[in-house]
Amino acid sequence: MPAPILITKLYIPPLQPKTVLRPHLIKRLNDCTQFKLTLVSASAGFGKTTLISEWVAGCKQPVAWLSLDKEHEDPTRFLTYIIASLQTISTDIGEGLLVMLQSPQPPSTDLILTNLLNEIAAIPDSFILVLDDYHVPDSEAVNNILTFFLENMPPLMHMVIATREDPPLPLARLRGRRQLIELRAADLRFTLSEAAGFLNQMMGLDLSTDDIMLLATRTEGWITGLQLAAISMQGHKNTTSFIESFTGSHHFVLDYLIEEVLKQQTESIQSFLLRTSILDRMCGALCDAVLLKPSGTGQNTLRYLEQSNMFIIPLDNERRWYRYHHLFSELLKQRLQQRTASLLGDEGVAELHIRASEWYENNDLDIEAFHHAALANDIDRTLRLIEGKKMPLYFRGAVGSVLNWLKSLPKSVMDNKPLLWITYATVSLGFGQISGVEQNLKAAEAVLEGTDQDKITQDMTGRIASMRALLGVAQYNAETIKTQSLRALTYLSPENLSSRTTSTWTLGQAYVLLKDHTAAKKAFNETISIGQPSGNVVFTVLAKASLGSLLELENQLHPAAETYRQILQIVGDQPLPVLCDVHLGLARIFYQWNDMVSALQYVNTSIELARMFENSIDRFIVCEIFLSHIKLVTGNIDEAVSLLTDTAQSVHQYDFVHRIPEVKAQQVLTMIRQGNLETAAQIAEKHDLPMSKAQVFLARGDTSSALEILEPLQPEAGAAYWDGKQLKVMVLQAIALFDHDEKNKAVRLMDKVLNFTEPEGFIRIFVDQGMPMFRLLSETAARGIMPEYISRLTSAFNSEKKQNEEIQPLIDPLSQREIEVLELIALGLSNHEIGEKLFLALDTVKGHNRRIFSKLDVKNRTMAITKARSLNILSSE
Repeated sequence: MPAPILITKLYIPPLQPKTVLRPHLIKRLNDCTQFKLTLVSASAGFGKTTLISEWVAGCKQPVAWLSLDKEHEDPTRFLTYIIASLQTISTDIGEGLLVMLQSPQPPSTDLILTNLLNEIAAIPDSFILVLDDYHVPDSEAVNNILTFFLENMPPLMHMVIATREDPPLPLARLRGRRQLIELRAADLRFTLSEAAGFLNQMMGLDLSTDDIMLLATRTEGWITGLQLAAISMQGHKNTTSFIESFTGSHHFVLDYLIEEVLKQQTESIQSFLLRTSILDRMCGALCDAVLLKPSGTGQNTLRYLEQSNMFIIPLDNERRWYRYHHLFSELLKQRLQQRTASLLGDEGVAELHIRASEWYENNDLDIEAFHHAALANDIDRTLRLIEGKKMPLYFRGAVGSVLNWLKSLPKSVMDNKPLLWITYATVSLGFGQISGVEQNLKAAEAVLEGTDQDKITQDMTGRIASMRALLGVAQYNAETIKTQSLRALTYLSPENLSSRTTSTWTLGQAYVLLKDHTAAKKAFNETISIGQPSGNVVFTVLAKASLGSLLELENQLHPAAETYRQILQIVGDQPLPVLCDVHLGLARIFYQWNDMVSALQYVNTSIELARMFENSIDRFIVCEIFLSHIKLVTGNIDEAVSLLTDTAQSVHQYDFVHRIPEVKAQQVLTMIRQGNLETAAQIAEKHDLPMSKAQVFLARGDTSSALEILEPLQPEAGAAYWDGKQLKVMVLQAIALFDHDEKNKAVRLMDKVLNFTEPEGFIRIFVDQGMPMFRLLSETAARGIMPEYISRLTSAFNSEKKQNEEIQPLIDPLSQREIEVLELIALGLSNHEIGEKLFLALDTVKGHNRRIFSKLDVKNRTMAITKARSLNILSSE
């Protein structure tokens, strides 16, 4: 379940009933839409938010508003709120991106930003995005996001930033390009007439012109200073002497005036103000929970404070949620710290945060609950909230907040609670930050070495092993995965279902690498049975995907496809990295079923998903290899070559040595299709690819060498299943036997293959072999073997042949050597004479003849010459 957002952060602050109108500033803001950015920058208390909300109220353009706070230091949460704010003016914008951001493993920020800006560019009308309190989130990542935005913003979008200090954005560049308008403290100070209107009309005082001038001079037009002074004067008869009694800096004025303001309030109101100052936002029920007051008390107090102009700002039209003016809140917090002992007694500020955390948790606002627990320094509660009820908090858009909290803790605190080290490792590993994980795990182990082994420490030992097993999965290290997974399952508490789910899945991965499919399936099924009730959605889905992959590997196409479809239904629109594997699996299956349209759709979706995730380059490479294959067999050879070239570069760039054989095998097939058998043979030999070597020998017509290579690769008699590689060996072996004039053996083997493939609907494994397979199938059907299935296969062959003839002359182009043999045939040379001319053995020449006749789909020399001339392979006589 994704972490919810507080919609009050998206509300435009409503205008107060009495407001000092500032038409000269409104005019300047109206001119701002000619610029990219409006920066309203001044220290606290200069009326930035009030001015912008007044301007927005009269704006003709739609306005999206976001009030920022510390939560938005996390780039995922920041982007989530940016999109949510934009949806207040364009409901459909970023809908898919929100799903991505709220997924357990969100894609890269660059991808989200690019897609979001593309969607914003499609908005037909000009609009304004206001970011209030930009100084609060102190985050380089957020500054980078805003910089990207400003540099790539569509022309109809305008941004307004309100801040206490200039943000580290490219302001100088924007200023130089005349894309920036600025309002600063000098612009925002109240003029004498504005101060008079504010004090006498809005605050209900009756001050003389001299008093107003003196107060405006003393406060330098500083709006909050004027408001604090006005509230303080409501309890003084001699306002002139009060005004003359203070002077000096803002800090001095603040200290003086806040005391005066608090003096005017009852004890209960003072207590309310100080205690609730810990809250960034508040509603009546939350205040009641923090103050332990009867229901309804908080809401009544909030309304009273608003009516008294007590620096409280409503956040919605229903007057349910409020916040204090930021400066007022800070002053109250300072007073709270100073008076903690006398005001709170033994409970302290931490207890107030705990109550707030409990209220937020009970109302399913877990990120806010986490923040207050962290501020209370309640490590146990904070850790529990991070773990979550169903899904960890860091899988619900709060990874930045969680990592920042962990980084902020001193080593002594981490050592005192080794689970912190383990959590740090877990969060880092979950988001691809592998460096430092082992160091954190060792730190946890070092602490545990000096403690007694009880249930808690044993469980932590299990968690450490579980993390090491996950590291092993990333490194394809089967023995490490197995050893650490078994260790984890030995030590983990039976109640720790979430970690047991993870470790059972990693054990299954070890068995996959060790080719023990029975044990792997058992582990994955157990993962699902444990993971579903524990709420470990990520590894439950991974287990189902792994099961689908195993079924596919065993050539059980229908069960595999059904498993993959179930995953898509479970996950919905969440763009998890594992969905790359699911879509690619479906692409391979539909390819085998000869549904090229669906295969392309699935592989392209898989590629798009892989692009989203920075740690999915390996998946991206696998997808591109398969897409290259589809391009090759559909006649788009140039595209196939280009794709494969790029993929080979990626493999080299990222040092994915384990993918080299797949890339090279596809290159061999491509070379064979191009008739470049020499290069194909060199690649197959250099990288020791037995299957590829056999394919080159078959292309050359050297069936003896092909059979010699394929013989040791065939599955053992009585094998429980044939995997994809073994099935292909059997197919190639049948072709080699047929072309080697061992037709009976070839047909018998073909009978076994067809009985294996027919229930699962295989088509492409036969069609991809070209005319040699077509002849073999025709011979097999002539002997009464599986005529209906073969009829479907030959129909696919005929369709393929027709499509390819529109694109290229031959499904299988002739190699250069075959063209040389054909040219000599056209000159009337016998097989013996051709052998002498080209220094070839007689059997080799005959093999070339068979391949030429097969590729040209003819039965004799005369037909071969005629067909070759019609295709411009041979020149006319």
